[in-house]
Amino acid sequence: MNQNDIPQAIKSGKTILGIEFGSTRIKAVLIGEDHAPIASGSYEWENQYENGIWTYSLEDVWTGLQESYRKLNNEVFENYNIPLQTIGAIGFSGMMHGYMAFDKDENLLVPFRTWRNTITGQAAQELTDLFQFNIPQRWSIAHLHQAILNKESHINDISYLTTLAGYVHWKLTGQKVLGIGEASGVFPIDSQTNDYDAGKIELFNQRLAAENVSWKLQDILPKVLVAGDTAGILTEAGAKLLDPTGQLQAGIPLCPPEGDAGTGMVATNSVGERTGNVSAGTSVFAMIVLEQPLSKLYPEIDMVTTPAGKPVAMVHSNNCTSDLNAWVDLFQEFTQALGVEISESRLFEMLYTQGLAGDADAGGLLAYNYFAGEHITHLEAGRPLFVRTPESRFTLANFMRVHLFAALGALKIGLGIFDQEQVKIDRVLGHGGFFKTPEVGQKIMAAAMNVPVSVMETAGEGGAWGIALLAAYMLHKAANEPLEAYLSHKVFAGEQGTTIAPDPTDVAGFAAFMERYKKGLSIERAAVETLR
Repeated sequence: MNQNDIPQAIKSGKTILGIEFGSTRIKAVLIGEDHAPIASGSYEWENQYENGIWTYSLEDVWTGLQESYRKLNNEVFENYNIPLQTIGAIGFSGMMHGYMAFDKDENLLVPFRTWRNTITGQAAQELTDLFQFNIPQRWSIAHLHQAILNKESHINDISYLTTLAGYVHWKLTGQKVLGIGEASGVFPIDSQTNDYDAGKIELFNQRLAAENVSWKLQDILPKVLVAGDTAGILTEAGAKLLDPTGQLQAGIPLCPPEGDAGTGMVATNSVGERTGNVSAGTSVFAMIVLEQPLSKLYPEIDMVTTPAGKPVAMVHSNNCTSDLNAWVDLFQEFTQALGVEISESRLFEMLYTQGLAGDADAGGLLAYNYFAGEHITHLEAGRPLFVRTPESRFTLANFMRVHLFAALGALKIGLGIFDQEQVKIDRVLGHGGFFKTPEVGQKIMAAAMNVPVSVMETAGEGGAWGIALLAAYMLHKAANEPLEAYLSHKVFAGEQGTTIAPDPTDVAGFAAFMERYKKGLSIERAAVETLR
């Protein structure tokens, strides 16, 4: 959008607002008709560990929402001298899963239980066995079932169960709804009906009846909507909640509230079948859009959906770059001891690039990057390890290469299920710190996945931008225009980026490393058991 056109777009309400509640930051982004950001605002927040529960207070939710919007509004006024009074559409996104239960008077019955809590092991296992569908501990239905198993006193008072994004949307619009991607982390979805799986609802209701619970599950869950649906309008009370100054007008349409996984798919143009995205930083997860659901239950894989309802298989590994970062920090100490001045970013680039010069299989070296436990390899705790034989080719290049490989080792084991299921993947979009050094992360990921890996210039825009794009799609889509077509033709057309295809030598080298990795897991287990 031409800079001269932006003031008129703001004044006439031809902008879109997206706000995402992340784990450490609430971010607001305002975009124009060309989908490019115009202004942003953010608020830092942290979860609290209270009475054995990871939580955020409702006060922090509203303080953070208002503060991030206030900063965005101030940026708009400072840059364009126009107050933000109306907006074309709004969308809210947040951390998926968790547990927010309300009574008939809209009171929160117990403190918000976030996705981070691992207190639902019994419930998750029971529901996985009951549904023959993987139910991770962080899912809302696992939290609900665990509360029932614990015979918590609030159960019969539940009138509404939702997520963080669903809660904020409800309070601003009065609508008890969720986008289907967000809903897929609450309860399993049937991608044929784009609704909760009716058969599994009935199985759960039978459990409720056995426990003498007074309601049925379908009566307390939000309605499921798909991308492009209108999900209500900003009420007068909602406008005051978002903007206490009273400048923002009511009546603005909202898109369905979505989860951070869905907005990540949108922000990386990874919503079409046979596409996927990999987010690689402290942890790493791959999300692949399937042509059809997997043939059976795999505990290593979470099944969710795109914001349009297509089935998505997600492989999540707890560990990625933490051990790599620790080694770079060690080298930084060495340079300081030598009296050599080199910036951390330059050191990262130099060391990562060294990894490309190593032997294809990393010279027979072995490493495990487990700062934390790893469910894919069935380890409750982690011990970072570096192992070699006297015959290993111990060079700096191989040392860096093996740690780059190790960052993706557990992920690769999970991805191996896709080979068994003959899942076709045409391309993957990479984002996160692992890809910051040009080419290196892409080449290593392409070797691990054996598919082309792309990195786009907009990959860092994040989930607030992704939910703004979903609001724009609701507002501007043509009749019967699929989400993937809208994104490809109207948002990402001409997008600058780089794509690296897998090198057969690298693919073979990574495969050799993985054989070593799998055999050596007994070493990691021994370290966990021995080093306390």
